[in-house]
Amino acid sequence: MMGKVTIARVSSKQQMYDFIHVVDNIYRDCPQYVPEFESSIRELFNRTNSGLEFSDIQTFVAYRDGVAVGRIVGIINRRANKKWKAKNVRFSMIEFIDDLEVSKALLKAVMTWGAENDMDAIIGPMGITDFDKEGMLVEDFDLTGSINTVYNPDYYPRHLEALGFVKEVDWLQVRISIPEEVPARYARVAQYAREQIGLRVVKVTNKQIKESYGKKIFDLLNLCYSNIFGFSELSPQQVDEFVDRYINLIDKKLMPVVVNDKNDVVGVAVTMGSLTKVMQKTKGRLFPFGWFHFLRTLKWKPEDNAEMLLVAVHPEYQGLGVNALFFDDLIPIYNRYGFKWAETGPQLEDNVRELSQWKPLHPSFVKRRRCYKKKLEN
Repeated sequence: MMGKVTIARVSSKQQMYDFIHVVDNIYRDCPQYVPEFESSIRELFNRTNSGLEFSDIQTFVAYRDGVAVGRIVGIINRRANKKWKAKNVRFSMIEFIDDLEVSKALLKAVMTWGAENDMDAIIGPMGITDFDKEGMLVEDFDLTGSINTVYNPDYYPRHLEALGFVKEVDWLQVRISIPEEVPARYARVAQYAREQIGLRVVKVTNKQIKESYGKKIFDLLNLCYSNIFGFSELSPQQVDEFVDRYINLIDKKLMPVVVNDKNDVVGVAVTMGSLTKVMQKTKGRLFPFGWFHFLRTLKWKPEDNAEMLLVAVHPEYQGLGVNALFFDDLIPIYNRYGFKWAETGPQLEDNVRELSQWKPLHPSFVKRRRCYKKKLEN
């Protein structure tokens, strides 16, 4: 007979180890799963994480008979709640074995913690920021995940729905085959944007990003994403963290920045070669030998697909050829790198303008993810 499920708030090194490694058993025989950097998980809970300046966070692990069988993080983003006039507690990084008692106990722990802090609804999966992984996979479980998105077993959404959670929003990812040449429509519009509007693509260096372009790029992201579901603006401290932590990893040839004739940043596309296979091979650990495989993939032997992490276009320049400039720049580079296909990050299903821009590339829409919501009991 199985023992009772108990929930522990993470407060020791052993519990943090259990929190990180509970996924080892859940995904042991799952070829689609892509692990996270262990160091990134630990950094999330570090006091130096500037997102904790406006967010409260609580971490839980579920145990049965002394064995970790699930985990969850509760987040109260005060800035987002104020902006959206909500009292939501978010849940994130949820993982559990296929046992309703476990998933129920984990979610109840976050709901109780949220109620104790005067919240009236639970929502998720969502992180502290919109750049964290969000959404629970509800379709295409046979497709391999990626470094920047959630993958989960097919029983996860069944558990949520059995527990009374309902859909709040869905995201889709766009997958395209890389054409050998830039489609005529994009080439024509890109030429118009250069000649008639005065826009151009620049490639910036790490030094330029740290000295000036980093702030310009993230100011643009804050502006463009301000009305997107659940978004809260990144603080200057968070911008510095993102630049220091992630920008160095990205090949700047794969990150076109569009500026106008005044050198104002009006668009940016952050893309990179996929790290899926190397993450699976190293299990998300840089040491002792993982760093070699990462360096080999990033510098010498990229995988066969690109990840288009995010795209932002200044509202005043939308529809003026910025996206065409991205495609006109990236497609030849993708071909030189040997990329056969590319996939975007999650995009809201009702963002018709964003999704329609891919039409000339004959896209497929894959990996639907869902944000669930449930009212808290008084």
